[in-house]
Amino acid sequence: MPESSPESTQSLSAYERAGLEGKDPRCIPIKMDQPLPVGAEIITPEYRPDEHQIWEHLYRRQREILPGRACEAYLHGLDKLDLPHHQIPRLSDLSERLKQATHWQVARTPGLLHEEDFFKLLSQRVFPSTDYIRQAHELDYTPAPDLFHDIFGHMPMITEPDFADFYQMYGQASLHATGENRRKLERFHWFTVEFGLVYENGEPRIYGNGIASSYNETFHALGDEVERRPFDPAKMAEQEYEVWHLQPVLYVVESLEQLKAEFKRWASQELGLLPSA
Repeated sequence: MPESSPESTQSLSAYERAGLEGKDPRCIPIKMDQPLPVGAEIITPEYRPDEHQIWEHLYRRQREILPGRACEAYLHGLDKLDLPHHQIPRLSDLSERLKQATHWQVARTPGLLHEEDFFKLLSQRVFPSTDYIRQAHELDYTPAPDLFHDIFGHMPMITEPDFADFYQMYGQASLHATGENRRKLERFHWFTVEFGLVYENGEPRIYGNGIASSYNETFHALGDEVERRPFDPAKMAEQEYEVWHLQPVLYVVESLEQLKAEFKRWASQELGLLPSA
């Protein structure tokens, strides 16, 4: 791949820049040339015993620490998904549960999707999930997506109606975005879907999947080393971030209803990417 100039890399996502820097090939987005299998079309791999053990370890560890730290919508979502403790769940089964909860489905993706493919699926209420799990040396943190991040981190929140509607709107807005607006939406996604906090009973609680699926981020996000700022889409859209370390700045929304309403207002009135009505 030819070396890119600083000017040309400014339009790239954080993951694309990381790929150019050669940090992890799993972080290089994949451009799809054919439709992904969805729901019952997904064929479940034959997982090795050690891969099921990694799932069990990650699942039990996060399940122990998230009560009192994750928001109620996330915890209720875990209950709705009814994830198995001892083995990796089938994406086809989870797709059916999401369909029953909020009319979403799951597609199987071979890795991190190119943003245009990702946005298109979200706009259709389809969540793309990997079906491979991280290695044993990555238990505490992996910058690359894997099935634990996708299933345990993302899917519980998609069972919540306001979040599910917001996520579809996000896909619709991003699909029409170009240039700097696309980068603004990328940053907004990072500070909400990936690393968002929401107030419950006056205290910040986790709803972002990058926190909920990470042992270290779970403690870090609610600790004293993080600067927690009020929810502000315009400011979040300008805030740069890195994928390679614990997050120093997070934003806290008042409610999931506010997340949905404020995103629609911002994306329609300020970015012109959604109908204003």
